[in-house]
Amino acid sequence: MAERRQNQPRGGGAPCQAVLPALVLCAAVASAAHAQAPPGAEADVLVASGEGVVRLAPDRAFVTVAAESRASSAREAQRLNTQAMTGVQRRLATLGLADDAVRTLAYELQPEFDYANGRQSLRGYVARNTVEVRTDEIGRVGEIAEAIVSAGATSVRDIRFDLKARDAAERDALRHAVADARARAEAMAAGAGRSLDRILRVEEQGTAVTPPPRPMMGVAADVAAPAPAPPVPIEPGDLEIRARVTMVARMK
Repeated sequence: MAERRQNQPRGGGAPCQAVLPALVLCAAVASAAHAQAPPGAEADVLVASGEGVVRLAPDRAFVTVAAESRASSAREAQRLNTQAMTGVQRRLATLGLADDAVRTLAYELQPEFDYANGRQSLRGYVARNTVEVRTDEIGRVGEIAEAIVSAGATSVRDIRFDLKARDAAERDALRHAVADARARAEAMAAGAGRSLDRILRVEEQGTAVTPPPRPMMGVAADVAAPAPAPPVPIEPGDLEIRARVTMVARMK
């Protein structure tokens, strides 16, 4: 009985002998798999940026005008301003604009003060009404601005141009940007002695519309026209729509 106990492996010797070769074999397989693994994903990926530009003549314009009225009392300033804007609205009605072409941007009624010897004294009140007029007839912008001023507006605050189909123009610019990014990616891959395999991701970086230089009338100070004048010549120029994208691609 004593000899049998001495010959019997302690703690299950046979299983231990079976597990050890298996562990060695697993380690050898893992090492071989690592040695045969393809290059890292980052080594096969390139990133390119692209830009698309579309230039179009504007077919819509917005004219922002204001009427200011001053008086010693708030009520009188308001009355004078209402009178001036009524004249403007009547004049606009004769220009054949669309029913929704005019909208009010702001109306203000506030006091004005004089300052002397560290003290302020009430000078009076100013009422200001600002409206925006839209037209799809670019050639009439100068005529509309002159007509509004002669009818009672005291300033032309801004003239800006836009596109009725701006969304379509932005999509067109994006298509150009993606094509530019792909061409750049292909050039980068060729420079590395590779070729483009597939596009992994394309991200839009934004679109922007660059207006032409503003007409001087659009940034002029508040100056009332003393008498009707010939329409101001307005040259809208071209709008520039830019789109930018980033492309991630895999090489082969």
